[in-house]
Amino acid sequence: MNNQLTYAMIGGGSGAFIGEVHRRAIALDGSASLVAGALSSTPERSMESAKQLGLPKDRSYRSYEELLSKESVRTDRVDFVVIVTPNDSHYPIAKAALEAGFHVVLDKPSTHTSGQSRELAAIAEANDLLCCVTYNYTGYPMIRQARAMIADGQLGDIRKVFVEYHQGWLASDLENSGQKQAAWRVDPERAGLGGALGDIGTHAENLAAFVTGLELESVCAQLNSFVPGRQLDDDASVLMNYAGGAKGVLTASQICIGRGNGLSIRVYGEKGGLEWAQENPDELTVTLLDGNPTIYSRGGPGLHDYAVISSRIPQGHPEGYLEAFANLYRGVADSITKKRAGERPTRLGELLPTIRDGECGVRFVEACVESAHKGCVVAL
Repeated sequence: MNNQLTYAMIGGGSGAFIGEVHRRAIALDGSASLVAGALSSTPERSMESAKQLGLPKDRSYRSYEELLSKESVRTDRVDFVVIVTPNDSHYPIAKAALEAGFHVVLDKPSTHTSGQSRELAAIAEANDLLCCVTYNYTGYPMIRQARAMIADGQLGDIRKVFVEYHQGWLASDLENSGQKQAAWRVDPERAGLGGALGDIGTHAENLAAFVTGLELESVCAQLNSFVPGRQLDDDASVLMNYAGGAKGVLTASQICIGRGNGLSIRVYGEKGGLEWAQENPDELTVTLLDGNPTIYSRGGPGLHDYAVISSRIPQGHPEGYLEAFANLYRGVADSITKKRAGERPTRLGELLPTIRDGECGVRFVEACVESAHKGCVVAL
């Protein structure tokens, strides 16, 4: 891995939770160094945030347009651009960055429409550029272990998938208290078609796809807005039909008081089942038809290479959210470095979620919203 990679961040300035998460994740393994930024939607806040982060004055930009224009002509231009703005600006910024020849890391959901994601994918592929979407939960070692075991046929043909992501932080009208993270997430102009569905439901959908390798064919969805006056859903229940006959149930809710980030998945095949929960991320429980439950532990024996390369410290020392996030950026660094050398990425890069995965996530939201509105099953 080339430790000399550099990146610019667009969005993620003062008061933005996710921007700091990205920066810490990148720094964890020294995957790249932050050297430039356009960190806020206003020039004044952008410059102040850049000052707080200690960015060079000549690489502290007032807007993303200025950043892309000036970085494009530098001899030491950044290697990639990280976009952590609200959803409504993902598409124009990513499009401009790709057209300027930069590799892009894009927060999810990738765009407002699946058509926009397809366009970004076409630009990236035509120019041999990386366009990654941060479905960061795929970075957990035991999630990668689960993927490998299912791909190896250890559960047999998959029959049933349960995936849920439950939070409680939007159980009241927090958006009217001045909390800006809540405000934009419940605003359809900024968040897009889905509320909880787009914010965390897309993570759940992607997790199920990543672990099982199944192709989603159709959905039947019920979307609820429990908080009075809220325009977007804060609770979603979805029945999913997969190619080959497997069935799935997905629930995503932000009104479950007492829940922090309750992401979990259970998968059942003809030969066995497995289950994993983010709040106990170092363990994967697998039960085969003819045996007792076996608990696989991160760093322990019997793990696939996918899990081994995604772990840093010995068994018993817990790893978590930041480490999983950092694994994506290890994949980004690996992919960019290998592209430069004309080589194929290693397994770190092979596991990287791309804009094509982002397109699937947005199409999932579109289909669920259509299903809920019409009261019928909708094909993807």
